[in-house]
This record gives sequence, C-alpha cells and structure tokens, in this order.
Amino acid sequence: MARVSTYLNFPRSTEAAFLFYKSVFGGEFNGPVHRFGEIPAQPGRPPLAEADRQLVMHVELPILAGHVLMGTDAPESMGFKCAPGNNVYINLEPDTRAEADRLFNALSAGGKVEMPMQDMFWGAYFGSCSDRFGVRWMVNCAARP
Repeated sequence: MARVSTYLNFPRSTEAAFLFYKSVFGGEFNGPVHRFGEIPAQPGRPPLAEADRQLVMHVELPILAGHVLMGTDAPESMGFKCAPGNNVYINLEPDTRAEADRLFNALSAGGKVEMPMQDMFWGAYFGSCSDRFGVRWMVNCAARP
C-alpha cells in the first residue's frame, strides 16, 4: 500500500535522535536499525571508513496516525554535508514503478535530480530530487519490474 513518510538526515546523531523520538512517541522501530557497514562493496569506490560502519543507514519509527519518521546519518566521508535545509525529505512510496516514474519526473521538472530513479541494492526502485521550490523528495518503490 502506498504511503508518505518524513525522512530525516543527521550529522552522525541519528541513533540518539531516534531513541529520543521513541521515548516521546513510544512504540517500536519498524524492523531492525540498518548500519552503513551492511552496504555491499561498490566497484570503484573506496572501502567505508571504520568510523562510519556503525552509523545508521536506515531506521523507521511510526509516530502518529500512521505517519512514519525515517532517518539516516549523513557521513561526510560518503559525500554528504548535512545542514538545515537538506536534512529533511518527503518520502513517497507509490505502489507501482510507473507511478514512481510519473511522480519523480513531475517533481524534478524545473528542479534538480540528486539521484535518478534506479534499482538499488536494498531491492527498491529509488530516486531523489529537489523540486523547483527547493523541497526535497525521495521516491522509493518496492514493486518489482
């Protein structure tokens, strides 16, 4: 089923932030907390720095009325520069790849594509962009081709 969530980026403090949010909202994380050390080696990319292996790659916490907060650390060693303004995304999870492409193409028109829609190692079809107003979007579709 399609859903919308809020995706937060932190400069190496995602775990502390999400433990705080869990104490505020209660409940449990959706699945395990995934770490950057789980990412498979990428051809042509240097190995991940040891200090970054335990950083949070992905975490989800249901909060209110079905809304889900998601989060990740944004290590500078991987090219991220986390700052107010680039630390929040609206994450769209459409039911089909066709809808994912439609949403991504419409939102990125006149904006900036950060990562084009593509198959990712976690099994989803994913892309990110900012629209012409500077709002950042992620489109993450689990549907198989």
